[in-house]
Amino acid sequence: MDMEDPVNVLGGQLADCGRDPVTGFFRDGCCNTSDEDMGSHTICVVMTADFLAFSKARGNDLSTPMPQFGFPGLKPGDRWCLCAARWQEAFEAGMAPKVRLDATHERALDIVRLPDLIRHAIDLH
Repeated sequence: MDMEDPVNVLGGQLADCGRDPVTGFFRDGCCNTSDEDMGSHTICVVMTADFLAFSKARGNDLSTPMPQFGFPGLKPGDRWCLCAARWQEAFEAGMAPKVRLDATHERALDIVRLPDLIRHAIDLH
């Protein structure tokens, strides 16, 4: 995996996803990934209240701050590098959050389908 030239799902340079709060597996603001990223934190999403409730019900509470891990807790409107499998699970349940394709790493396509991401894109409209 070459982190020097990360590519998004559209074939372009990977854009920043979010810096307030700082997101990404490497906490660099981008949905960069590597073989160490077992969760494939590759999909840049915009959080919604519905998705946060869905994720919490599935055992992954993203809204509660966990300062011991440097995690501020997320709120609707926050941009975050989400695990591709969690996005796929939410998609199948009709609860997938919107996606920024330019900031979603191409490795997400190992788990999710591009047409599904495109249907949820905020940066194509």
